[in-house]
Amino acid sequence: MELKKKINNGVYLVVSPSMDLNVMLTKLESIRIENLAALQIWDCFNPNDDAVTIVNAIADLFAGSTTPVLINNRWDLLAQCNLDGIHLDEIPKNYKQLKTAIGKDIIVGITCNNDLETAKWADENLLDYISFCSMFPSSTATSCELVNPETVIKAQNMFKMPLFLAGGIKPENLESLNNLNYDGIAVVSGIMEAKHPNQALKNYQNKLNIYENENNHL
Repeated sequence: MELKKKINNGVYLVVSPSMDLNVMLTKLESIRIENLAALQIWDCFNPNDDAVTIVNAIADLFAGSTTPVLINNRWDLLAQCNLDGIHLDEIPKNYKQLKTAIGKDIIVGITCNNDLETAKWADENLLDYISFCSMFPSSTATSCELVNPETVIKAQNMFKMPLFLAGGIKPENLESLNNLNYDGIAVVSGIMEAKHPNQALKNYQNKLNIYENENNHL
């Protein structure tokens, strides 16, 4: 039996499947061996795309790595493809039935905002992580409201599951989040739209390492 991959700390990469597949795979190949918290395939496929083919191509690329590959919202693709789990944008009405129907142990995370009810639901249903969006204005997080840092602090005190921050996070504004105790950050365009994704990833990782070292000395 194949062991379930785990969510790691650090950079949680979100990729848009609307990008040209060959271009996307080339970019992902350059960072495949790096330490990623997870890789999420965003639910924004082009209308005529073969979603199963795209998802399987990405999943196959990371099959031998420690990086779990998740799909955003699409339980149908989770059932059809070799994925490690799912990231939810909102609480599904029939969550337990959907999860049971998958028939294997999966990673599940969910987006939270200023309303902690979603985080409470995640805790009660033993989800693997929560992600607060959006910490900053972002072109890729247009459906998220800006999160009050106090909400994140409350969640830290209430819940023990891994906590990620998302939305508009760049190496140059990461320092402003240093007062928050988080496990990692979700990044979309900051890496995948960079000319050299591996170097962009390292820039984020270097900033996170500084943050971790500072916290370890507190």
